[in-house]
Amino acid sequence: MFENLTNKFEEIFSSLKKAPSLDEKQVDQGLKGIRLALLEADVSLDVVKEFISRVKPKALGQEIIRSTSPGDMVVKIVYDEIVSFLGDKNSEISLNAVPPVPIMLVGLQGSGKTTTTSKLAKFLEKNNKKKVMMASLDVYRPAAQEQLRLLGEQNNIETLPIIEGQLPADICRRALSAANLNGCEVVLFDTAGRTQIDFQMMNEIKQIETIINPAETILVADSLTGQVAANVAKEFKNTVNLSGIILTRADGDGRGGAALSMKYVAEVPIKFLGVGEKIENFEVFHPDRIANRILGMGDIVSLVEKASEDLDQENLKKTEEKLKKGQFSMEDYLSQLRQMKKMGGIEGIMSFLPGVSKIKSQMNQSGIDEKIITQNEAVILSMTKQERENPKIINGSRKKRIANGSGTDIATINKLLKQFKMMSEMMKKMSKGNMKGMADKGIPPELFNQLK
Repeated sequence: MFENLTNKFEEIFSSLKKAPSLDEKQVDQGLKGIRLALLEADVSLDVVKEFISRVKPKALGQEIIRSTSPGDMVVKIVYDEIVSFLGDKNSEISLNAVPPVPIMLVGLQGSGKTTTTSKLAKFLEKNNKKKVMMASLDVYRPAAQEQLRLLGEQNNIETLPIIEGQLPADICRRALSAANLNGCEVVLFDTAGRTQIDFQMMNEIKQIETIINPAETILVADSLTGQVAANVAKEFKNTVNLSGIILTRADGDGRGGAALSMKYVAEVPIKFLGVGEKIENFEVFHPDRIANRILGMGDIVSLVEKASEDLDQENLKKTEEKLKKGQFSMEDYLSQLRQMKKMGGIEGIMSFLPGVSKIKSQMNQSGIDEKIITQNEAVILSMTKQERENPKIINGSRKKRIANGSGTDIATINKLLKQFKMMSEMMKKMSKGNMKGMADKGIPPELFNQLK
């Protein structure tokens, strides 16, 4: 996420930090680089102009010129302005209304509105302990209502039954009535989208808004469309009482233009990010944490939160007990690899770490990629139970059999055994000291040790 922008900022700040002091020419050069980086990230030109106009006077202030670490001061100024543009603080979804609370999701066709409806429903049920009903108002796109019904069925979320031929206005009234009868506290309305904004679509949305009087009207926008998403936000803001934004496909957005533009253009907060296809790939939008990621400072708080949500705590406790006794087997290593996969693999974890571009560069040089997790898993699964418990017995003939079974070669087996030996020795050392290291987060440390 925001990889291209992060790389540019890291280059600019690296140069500024090397200077023992900064003069106006150096600051101007740095701001020129920031301006180009933002434009290349598809940030709106108006937003870029406003951003630079806010940063420049502060960056040229006397406190910067005289500072003992002027480069760090400039980074802090840029960070503060990014947070300001992103929204200062995370904005919670408003449920302060008489149940069932109506929430309307709007957006263009293809923005991921229906999938996002189910993600939001699951989030509200899990985190806000609310009983949610979903209702599809898309009577135009073939199988749109059926898609939402299936998502509800697969994820145990209540969905309004489909009545063929019913118009959106009538579906709204039926949904509110059904939610009341079923004791649902929130109703999510998945409205119809279009390939582009048109008069008919906007009229229908205004009619729906009048009928349901939503507590929230949330725009679902594809972050990959950059400035287009910002323009769409502006159009919806002019038509309905827009209260928030959910950006989808944020995990594939290497630029970050939409995130940086939309709050400023639409004047409503970004509330959530869709960061994958699975229903749980849904994050609360924290402006300060996103600013940290954009500037290459990492987001350890979110990483720890993700670990606590994704990882099997009972399994981790068992592993910790074994490590305290200085025990560590291939079975434990396999468990750690699987925990890492649950957290999004190497790429998923790296995106939260400081200096991510440098780490990725070192990973590429070391030949480490996502395949190593799947490959090592296949190798361990090709071992017998005895071999997993005691890898020392793995001789030449056993290596050949394991290589054939896993579709790898003996060199790969040797590399895994070497990694395991290093990790095993590290775990024994850890068992004598503090256990609150990487191991209790389910992250195989030896993958990172190779980067040193």
